[in-house]
Amino acid sequence: MFKKHRWNVLTLLFFAAFINYVDRAALSIAAPFIAKEYHLSPADLGMIFSSFFVGYAVFNFIGGYFADIYGPRKTFGYAMSAWSIFSGLTIATFNFTSLFVVRVLFGMGEGPISSGTNKMINNWFPAKERARAVGISISGMPLGAALTGPIVGFIALAWGWRMSFVVLTVVGLIWTVIWIKIVRDYPDDDPHVSAGELAEIKSGQLKASDTSIQAPLSYFLKQPTILATAFAFFACNYITYFFLTWFPSYLVMAHDLSIKNMSIVTIIPWLIGFVGMSGGGFISDYIFQRVGDLMYSRKIVIVVSLLASALAVALCGFTTSASAAVALMSIGIFFMYATISSYWAIIQDTVRSENVGGVGGFVHFLSNLAGIVGPSATGFLVQATGNFTIAFLLAAGLAVTGALAVAFYAKPIKAAPGMQA
Repeated sequence: MFKKHRWNVLTLLFFAAFINYVDRAALSIAAPFIAKEYHLSPADLGMIFSSFFVGYAVFNFIGGYFADIYGPRKTFGYAMSAWSIFSGLTIATFNFTSLFVVRVLFGMGEGPISSGTNKMINNWFPAKERARAVGISISGMPLGAALTGPIVGFIALAWGWRMSFVVLTVVGLIWTVIWIKIVRDYPDDDPHVSAGELAEIKSGQLKASDTSIQAPLSYFLKQPTILATAFAFFACNYITYFFLTWFPSYLVMAHDLSIKNMSIVTIIPWLIGFVGMSGGGFISDYIFQRVGDLMYSRKIVIVVSLLASALAVALCGFTTSASAAVALMSIGIFFMYATISSYWAIIQDTVRSENVGGVGGFVHFLSNLAGIVGPSATGFLVQATGNFTIAFLLAAGLAVTGALAVAFYAKPIKAAPGMQA
């Protein structure tokens, strides 16, 4: 399809992200049907939303470590197969407990996606293209979420909510077959890669001495740069998962939208988020080419975008109209998603290739604790206060704190005394 095979690899990663978020967001669209059938309260529904992230967060780290040991191709193939099957098993649930367990297992299957994607891009792309490659690959997530509403909503209204999960299972398994057939872990091992492209990739990759010091995985995991990046990513994900899990129900509960209208209007913020996510990497790479400072080019995108997102999300908590809520949340999602490729780029820029999967998995694990805390906290706050205002303000406050953490603590990692640079 493309002259340069690395863009074929990136296309498959894009569709993996697309499938990932359609599968993940499907429950949010089907939630009003499921809550009614299973007699779930807002607090129950919040815990169901959070259950996914119990398995997901743990396997962020495990999946990244496996990608370092066994390679991202095999790790990704097993992960997609597992999450597709467990997504399909949603139709076998019958109450709160069974749904909770299936969502935990589904989350375990999806856990390796982002760290595996980051590892694959680290193997296949020169440094000057990495941020944009990450941005393009993961931009499939908001696009998938944008189309989940009409896809799942239409199927659920026409044939029942269970049929939507059957369709999603089949799509995921088809992707897995294609992935295993045409992708390899390294361009050196892929017969589709020309000598010219291989030379371009190799010459543009950072040397070990350019990226970081030679150190064990544990050394990187306790560095302020990594921890600050993880916290900012946590704040970013808190807004993502608040939006992913509760925003559809918020529009129904707070603004009296019908299921049909809710399924349509939730497309808008995700489409705008798609632009932000794909564009954020290009902006970061452009700044790097102008100033020649990798860390600065990543930090400026994160700090400015998180602050802008915080303002939009905070204002959303006070609006009384559905159209204003959708507009403000769209702005918040745009800026918040513009930061995501920069978190992964910081890891690739500062950590040796041998540890990119493990460090990326660790950062993703910490950031996705937001998925465990956020939806449940929102459910209890809504049940306690009767509205969503405090939930919006909490999400905005975390974004401001994350921006400050990166601004002050994200710096190039230095070798400890006596450690080889």
